[in-house]
Amino acid sequence: MVRAAREASPGTCRRGSEVETGVVSEQRVRDDSPPPGGLPRTVLRSETLIVLALSLGASAVSALISFIGSLTRPGALKEQAATLNGSYAPGRPWLDLSWQLFGIATALVPVVLVAHLLLREGAGLRAIGFDRTRPWPDLGRGALVAAGIGSAGLAFYLAARATGFNLTVVPESLPDVWWKYPVLILSAIQNSVVEEVVVVGYLLRRLGQLGWTPMAALVASSVLRGSYHLYQGVGGFIGNVVMGVVFVLLYRRWGRVGPLVVAHALLDIVAFVGYGLLAGKVGWLPTV
Repeated sequence: MVRAAREASPGTCRRGSEVETGVVSEQRVRDDSPPPGGLPRTVLRSETLIVLALSLGASAVSALISFIGSLTRPGALKEQAATLNGSYAPGRPWLDLSWQLFGIATALVPVVLVAHLLLREGAGLRAIGFDRTRPWPDLGRGALVAAGIGSAGLAFYLAARATGFNLTVVPESLPDVWWKYPVLILSAIQNSVVEEVVVVGYLLRRLGQLGWTPMAALVASSVLRGSYHLYQGVGGFIGNVVMGVVFVLLYRRWGRVGPLVVAHALLDIVAFVGYGLLAGKVGWLPTV
């Protein structure tokens, strides 16, 4: 999960008729289609850097600064907290709700930009498999991926924190108001859409068009995913790099980010809502 900037903070479309109809085959997706509209690679490179600077690239820099601050602060990492969803106006629930919704909406702007840039190629978000053509397979695959990654991810986090490599992650510290859980769910969905559309679908597509090898693009996408989770500690970085590798491989197999968005959303919903319901009530869940 990524802290949105408000806190302080692959693939290609299939050629021919598959692009026109939006149908994505089960074959491995390719990332090296020619640059759209005859655009020079310098333009695509600048475009990619701009998208990252407005979204997850900026989050990566913010996370690095935050991690340096945690390392240089007195006390062990596990004694410090990394809060993902906090209040912006304590004691003023309606103003707080306004800020929460504003933050969620504005965090999605880079996805709108990506959709515009991909639409220039004639396919839009269908080029990376983020559409409604296969809702049930996307839901089913996403649920399976979430089930597989969720338990392993929780175990890794607990181990990383116990050994002092991770801060204590506080998924939410919102007040107990009626909108708490709806906002947490919306935040989880926003995180998943931004991350999977930008760092998997869009980034892999552009890197392939720029001539990067599949392995280099996989490493870049996975390391980027880990880097904007570095505010959580070394464990957060490593765990998300591994998750990034798995997600890239699944994307290339399925040719769709839809299942990845579902999986990521489910993981974050369980983390956010589960923490809100269980924090302080079970002994195995770390709190600060």
